[in-house]
Amino acid sequence: MAKHDKRDRAVIFRRRLARAMEERGENQSSLARQVGVDRSTVSQILAPNQTRLPNAQVVAECAAALGVSGDWLLGLSDFPEQASDLLASSIQMAQAPRAPVDEEVMALHREAAGYKIRHVPATLPDALKTHDMLRWEYAPHLGRTIEQAINASDDRLDWMRASRSDFEFAMPLYEIASLVKGMGYYEGIPAEVRLGQVAHLIDLHRQLYPTLRIFLFDARRLFSAPVTIFGPLVGIIYVGQHYMIFRDTDRVRALTDHFDHLVREAHVDASDFPDHITELAGP
Repeated sequence: MAKHDKRDRAVIFRRRLARAMEERGENQSSLARQVGVDRSTVSQILAPNQTRLPNAQVVAECAAALGVSGDWLLGLSDFPEQASDLLASSIQMAQAPRAPVDEEVMALHREAAGYKIRHVPATLPDALKTHDMLRWEYAPHLGRTIEQAINASDDRLDWMRASRSDFEFAMPLYEIASLVKGMGYYEGIPAEVRLGQVAHLIDLHRQLYPTLRIFLFDARRLFSAPVTIFGPLVGIIYVGQHYMIFRDTDRVRALTDHFDHLVREAHVDASDFPDHITELAGP
């Protein structure tokens, strides 16, 4: 904020106090009662020729009574909201169902239509899975039925096909290798389901590229938590049963820079993805 002369600061305070009173429907008498001063004191503060600021106690009580920040009243901030309200609006916590297609996430996709969607999934994204893969994966799951998972996956894929957005996925090399070889998370999956999933991935990428781009990074060199970035608007970090939603510009930009670094350092570029997974699968 620019520096102001004390008299200018008093003018800013007077105007913002009057504005806050008008927006809250407060008159001088009601504000005086809440602040604990005489009505004449409030009247004096609001007088057009007033060039002095009230003491810190009065400023703080006025701010509390009107639901604004003292910094805003004094011209030290451009945001009338209190710090706790600003934090609450820029960071939210939401439930994260196992299948990552819930109404809130789909609403974010619609909000970001036309922007690039960047995603680091926890495992292979549900939208890219076959129905057989989803049946195998969700059979033991406690919170989502197989039918719900399939319907949610189909909804997301339909959205990707029809959307004006580009979609970039960044995954560690071991995720695809584990899928192809049936190791780790994918241990125990029937061979026909696994090979069908591999063929489906290759087919999807060839159908939708370059709207859909899949990059693979080396997790020994780089790390990423599961995240989704909806253009410049919203960033999400997934933390198990919940996810944190960020809407402030600096944090969304930081998450975007992180994702773009994964892409720049990718071991397998999107254009090479089909050849890479075909080579892993062997003859």
